This record gives sequence, structure tokens and C-alpha cells, in this order.
Amino acid sequence: MHASRLSRRAVLAGTAAAAALTTVPPLQGRAHAAGVTAATPSYRWRNAVIGGTGFITGVLFHPAVRGLAYARTDIGGAYRWDERAARWTPLTDHLGWDDWNLLGVESLAVDPAHPDRLYLALGTYAQAWAGNGAVLRSEDRGATWTRTDLTVKLGGNEDGRGAGERLLVDPRDSGTLWLGTRHDGLLKSSDRGATWAVASGFPATASASGQGVTFLAAVGRAVYAGWGDGDGTATAVNLYRTTDGTTWEPVPGQPTGTSAKVPIRAAHDRHTRELYVTYADAPGPNGQSAGSVHKLATATDRWTDVTPVQPGASDTFGYGGVDVDARRAGTVVVSTNNRWADGDTVFRSTDGGRTWASLKDVAVFDVSETPFLDWGEDRPKFGWWIQALALDPYDSKHLVYGTGATLYGTRDLRRWAPRIRGLEETAVRRLISPPAGEAHLISGLGDIGVMYHERLTASPSRGMATNPVFGSATGLAQAAAKPAYVVRAGWGDHGNGAYSHDGGRTWAPFTAQPDIAKNAPGPIATSADGGTLLWSFVHWDGTKYAAHRSTDNGETWSEVSSFPKGATPVADPADPTLFYAYDTDTGTLHASTDSGRSFTARAGGLPSGDDQFQLAAAPGRSGDLWLSVKWNGLYRSTDGGVTFAKVASCWASYTLGFGKAADGADYPAVYQVGSTETITAVYRSDDAAGTWVRINDDAHQWGWIGEVITGDPRVYGRVYLGTNGRGIQYGEPV
Repeated sequence: MHASRLSRRAVLAGTAAAAALTTVPPLQGRAHAAGVTAATPSYRWRNAVIGGTGFITGVLFHPAVRGLAYARTDIGGAYRWDERAARWTPLTDHLGWDDWNLLGVESLAVDPAHPDRLYLALGTYAQAWAGNGAVLRSEDRGATWTRTDLTVKLGGNEDGRGAGERLLVDPRDSGTLWLGTRHDGLLKSSDRGATWAVASGFPATASASGQGVTFLAAVGRAVYAGWGDGDGTATAVNLYRTTDGTTWEPVPGQPTGTSAKVPIRAAHDRHTRELYVTYADAPGPNGQSAGSVHKLATATDRWTDVTPVQPGASDTFGYGGVDVDARRAGTVVVSTNNRWADGDTVFRSTDGGRTWASLKDVAVFDVSETPFLDWGEDRPKFGWWIQALALDPYDSKHLVYGTGATLYGTRDLRRWAPRIRGLEETAVRRLISPPAGEAHLISGLGDIGVMYHERLTASPSRGMATNPVFGSATGLAQAAAKPAYVVRAGWGDHGNGAYSHDGGRTWAPFTAQPDIAKNAPGPIATSADGGTLLWSFVHWDGTKYAAHRSTDNGETWSEVSSFPKGATPVADPADPTLFYAYDTDTGTLHASTDSGRSFTARAGGLPSGDDQFQLAAAPGRSGDLWLSVKWNGLYRSTDGGVTFAKVASCWASYTLGFGKAADGADYPAVYQVGSTETITAVYRSDDAAGTWVRINDDAHQWGWIGEVITGDPRVYGRVYLGTNGRGIQYGEPV
């Protein structure tokens, strides 16, 4: 879930204005294809519960409404807290395939004078290949939206994504909004976000590779702007302000040096008229090794260093979150960030920063609701990447903070538990729905490995699969004729491959692994009887390596030189001697008839050039193969890949899977993310792709959903869908 930092050129040229759009964004257009049924079944969509699993980059309590709060994430959209239900409501699931880049939330803003108004600044990546950002505005707390597209790029999943809110309603005028960008300076809107232009008078020079405006904060009738592109020298400026909304000036006397190079967040104590600012030597969440906390007496411009603990040579970190108690003067909380030696913490002061107490020292955690967070005593329980930190303005002991995996909350400053119900941010890579056994779902995920879902409505009781623990999963496979046998691959702490003899409940690492598996674990397959393993290897930089084969459950491995490098191995579900692989470099299907010892080319001349093309085998049938080749369509072979025919009923197919057949049907239900008419959506076919019905709707689109989909072999109509930031969605007919 973490972006690498790449440079890009500035894109703003003059006014960044666009016509407002309403409700549902435009989707890919295409002529209506033959073979699509008109009837659309009614489906209910829910998350398979895990609980968080991603970076919570911001939390904002509404200052004028008790119990109203919002959260933003780096790739999973925005949420509103429902106090009565004690859960989060997703607000951006309506964003569709073409708008995948808008699921990263750069910033959010509320209007203190108009409690129902909410604003979102959206845009995941600021790279040249990503789309421009957008601003959504709502009059009903995010139930419905009006949209303005920007001509600049935002970076909700870039470095600095945990910095303060870059979007602000002007404290002097609710009709005026400010938006700080990373590479295009400060923007201003005078019509509540409908149109945007460069703010005249803002003195800082935008950088094509820097951080730009890191936060905007209202202090009385003034606005303060953090600037992240300073060099940390004695003459550097990292904080500006305006008192009239037109002219900006550097704040005098501001701290400088490495520990105050980048201003991260700010919070204003209206009782004492002091502004608290956290700093670090880098924007974070990674890469920070120094930091500080300072407060500014805004009436006199006097600065005071109130840093709780100074980072040291063996204890490096920055400071991240900060908030003040709206009810008690001089009470403030700040968080460390990227502190791996001693573990991150939240410090609290009740005397304006003269003395501090670490809340971690007395913290008691209950993670029973989300067991994957119980990583043992050798890992920091308080969490990491703490930049989102918020105090309830109506309850001085109600404090929440976000981490790289969840959101914790307390009501007494001592007992902590996840406050994450309804918020699911997993990036999903692999899904299996077993044909029998306790679990209906096993998932392979980004960042948090593999999980065994006994129930879909509760976080898996075993948490992440252990022995070994994976960071991200790269492969997951089940023996079709022996479903108790499951294998997985990924980036592990003690080996990068493992097997299970009880359907995924418990695991053991392979006794050995090929040397290349240490640096390039890729997809893995098991033969129908579990007797043969094929493991493919792809480095994160895209380099492909020869696959390896094992016939002794991973005790020994041998190279398969005839296997197309980097391809995903697919086992025939009915014949344990057959394996398949699609060479995306050449557009050729390869097959093995000797249990994976050797592969030979079969059908060629198929679409090539995209490593994300997917090959799937229909359950219970030998040689029945389906090939999803994105905008090139869908192909099918019934002779083990000797020949393929293009499926006429859809013009694009991104991922495809199978589930229980409909009553009276002689073929499994086929599910896909693809395009059969004018949009890219989720479809089901009950007649082997002769006709399709769309089964999601405009309110349930979740951005990019082209990684994985599978039906349930035991429940007709149930489908599991992997998203890139909104967790596992599952749908059922109603």
C-alpha cells in the first residue's frame, strides 16, 4: 500500500477550473455488445471483515457536532463515523473504474459553521502516468456529492500523505476554500470548491519533486500554511500566514535546522492562542530520523521548543500527529513517527508542553476484535506510522490515532482498542473459496499476508497466517482433488513459501526454497492431487526468473527451464499431470503433460505485452481454459490450449472466476470484472459466457477491481471480489 517516490513535472497552467459533475463519474464508453441480458439482479454487497489493514492518514472530529468524525486513507477512500452504530460508513465507493486514482484521499475539510458540509481532495498519485485530482463537495455529510476535476495532480499515496490537512474552509468566509498542493503551489476557490485558481500572493515557489504545502490551519481569522520544500538552513522558511486572505508572509522567528526541516501538522489552542507544530527531517511516513515540536504564541510571534523527547543516534524518529483539547487550555497530544528502536508513542501534556507523559507506558490493548494485530511481544503493540491523531472536542479522554494497519481509540487514556468497524483498506491479491470445510474464503493480501476466514462477518480469529508470517502474499493455491492441501507464497519473515494440510487453518514453511525465492517470490500452483508444486519468480522491479518444481512438498526443488519465465502457473483441476502457463511476452499458451517437468508451446498469436493478463481453469473440467486479456477481450479453449476462440459477449475482461452453477445449469457460474456494454463492472454468467448480467451498481464500484474475483462453489450467486484499497467485497443475490 505504499508508493515509491517518483519525480514529475508541474502541470498547472493558469486557472485550474472545471465544470462540476454530479454523483457518478464517467466510465469507459463502448458500443453495446451482443449477448448481454437486459435484466439486472439485485445484489447486496458487504465487506468480508478484517478490520483496517491499511494506513489511516487523517482523522478529523467536527468541532461543532458531537460524535461526528471523518477519516481518510491513502488508497481506500474516505469514511464518516456513525456514533450510534459505532462504525465507519464508506463515502467514496461510487468512484468507478476510470476513477481508480481518486481512491487516495489527499485531504478532507469540514465547515464549522455548516455541519452538513464536507469536502474531499482526491488523487492517489502525482506521477505523470496518473490522472489529475478532483474535489468532491457534499451538503449532506457525504451521502451525495458534486465534483470538480482539477488540472493538477494530488498524492494521497505519496510520501507526505500523513501530513496535515491540505484542504481548508477559510475561517473568515465559508464560501472560500484553500487547497495546498505538492507541486503546484496554493490554490483558492471563491465559490465553495466549484472552481479553483492559483492563489495570488503566496510567496513560496513550487517544486516539481518536493512536498509543497504540507498543511493549512485556521488560527482565529488567520490561515497558516506549512511549507515542506525548505532546506532546513537558518534562512529557510517553512511556515507562512495570511491575515486578510490576500497577502502572505513568513512567520517570524520560526525554528530551523534538520529537526525542523518539514512541518508535518499543526493544531491551535484557542484558549491560550498558541499554535503547536510538529516537525521532521522528511515528510514520512518512512525515512524520518529527526524531529521536534514547537509552539507559537500567535499574539507575540514568540516560539518555544516543547519537544517531548529528542531523537538520538540510536533512537531516530520524527514527530507526526498533534491535537489540542478543545475543553482544557494547555492540554495537547503529539505522536512520534517512524520510531523503530523504542516504538512509536503518543505524548500528552497538560501544561502547554512543559512536561509530557508517554501514553504507551500505561497502555493496555485489546485487539480481540481484530486478531491480526496481535503480533506477539517482539513487535510494538502501540503501532507505527502514527501521523493521524485526534482528540474529541466534546470528550477530553476520547483520543484516536491511526497507524499503518488500523485506528486505535481510548475513552480513558489507558485502555485502547481498534475503532475500525466498517473501515476496510486491504489491497487484495489472491482469493480461494474452498469446495468444502469450515472456511468459505482464504485470502492473500498486500502487506498482511494470508488469512483464513471462518466467518465473513468477523475478523479471522487466527489473524495472519503464521509459520512464516508474510508481509504481502504473491501466490495462493489449493489442490482441486485434495482441498485440505493449500500452498502460499509471499514475502515472509522465515521463508517465502508454506503449505497447509488442514485447508489453511495452520501452516508450515517449506523445508527448503530456491535461492531466487528469497528476493523474488511469485505465484505458485499445486497439481490437483497436491503431488507437484510449481513456483514462478518475479522480482518487484519486474525481472522474471525460471520457475522451479517440487514433488516432495517443498523439500527439494528443480528448475524448469522450458516454463516461460515469470508466467503464472495454472494447474488442471481434473488431471494432476497437466499444468498451463500463458507467456504474456509472446502471446503463447504453454502446457505440460508430465506433471510440470517440461512445457511446450500450444496456441500462439494471442494478445501479448501485458503481465496482468490472466489464465483461469474451469473447475471439474480438464483443459477448459479462460484467458482474460483486458481490453483485448476474453478467450476460451476447451482443448487444453491447443486452440482458443474469442468470446463474443464481452469486449474487455480483466479478471475471471467461477462459482456454484445455477439451478438446472450444467456449467459453473462465471464471474468477471470486464465490459460487456458501456461500462467496466462486475458481471455474472449462468450459461458459460453466452450472456451476462451486471451484479454491482453505481453506488458500489470501488475504483480499480481488476486483480482477482472468485465465486463460492457452495453458494450459488455469492461472489468474492478483490479491491485495491477497499478490502474484500462479497455480493449475494437478494
